[in-house]
Order: sequence, then structure tokens, then C-alpha cells
Amino acid sequence: MHPIVQWSAVAALAVAASRADLRTRRVPNVLTFGAASAGLLLWTFAGGFSGLAHSALGWLLGLALFFPLFAVAGMGAGDLKLLAAFGALLGPTGALSTALISAIVGGLMAFVIGAATGYLGDAFRNLGVILTTWRIAGISPIPGITLQDARGPRLAYALPIASGAIITLWLGYV
Repeated sequence: MHPIVQWSAVAALAVAASRADLRTRRVPNVLTFGAASAGLLLWTFAGGFSGLAHSALGWLLGLALFFPLFAVAGMGAGDLKLLAAFGALLGPTGALSTALISAIVGGLMAFVIGAATGYLGDAFRNLGVILTTWRIAGISPIPGITLQDARGPRLAYALPIASGAIITLWLGYV
């Protein structure tokens, strides 16, 4: 895929998803599925079957990387599908890089938001409860600490994911 097309698609998705998540705390399916479809078509147009395979593998890897967080109710489905959409646009290496960078950016943002709102101590206590419970009882959602019933501030995670995708492109990790 031509770099200008890839940059344009990634930037458009990053802006639209971040804006939607900040406004509504949701990333619409029309964005995630539309961007994933565009990625599959663009890569197919640029590289035929191997381009399609490259994009599809990026999409699948994007789903797989954040699925464990989604499965324990620590992340919303929109965020999961957003990483997959970026994976379709960036390929498997780009999906992996985007996930790693977004985890770093998201952690930093969570730390800053937790400190600014006075929630940081509670966040670290919750992390201790999660790790202890998982060690003893196995990995599963923990009532009171899941995304649906948490009392603390919520992070619009589309921002770290979008940042991860932009940084991935900027560093050339695709």
C-alpha cells in the first residue's frame, strides 16, 4: 500500500475513533468494521492475495492481542475492534507494535489521570486484588473491578490505541 494512502487511512481512523470515544465512551462499529474493510480492500488492491493475507493477519492479530483484556471485562469491545482495524491497515507487525505502544501510552495516561483525580492509590490496590485473585482462583472477571462496575475514572482507550498506530507509522514499524 502506498505510504500516503496508509497514513491518510490511519490518521482518519485515529481522529474519528478518538473523537467518538471522548464524546460517547464508545467506538462505533461503523468506524472499526469500515476501517478494517478498507484495509483489507486497500491491501488486496496493492498486493493481490498476499496483500489480502497480510491485512487479514494484521486484523486477526489485533483481535488476539487485546482479547484477553476484553475477556476479563477490562476493555470494551470497541477498543478491541479498533486495534483489529489498525491491524488491517498496518499488517501484523504494525498490529503488534501498535498494541505494545498503546499499552505504554495507556499506562502513562492512566497514571496521570489516576494521580490527577486522587484515584491512584485505589488503582494500585485494585491491581493487587486482581493479581492475587488470579493467582489463587484463576483468571476471570472480578466483580467491582470490571469495566462495567468500576468506580474510578475511565480512560477513553481509543486515544492510546490511536497514538500507538501513529507512532508505529512514524517509527516505520510496519
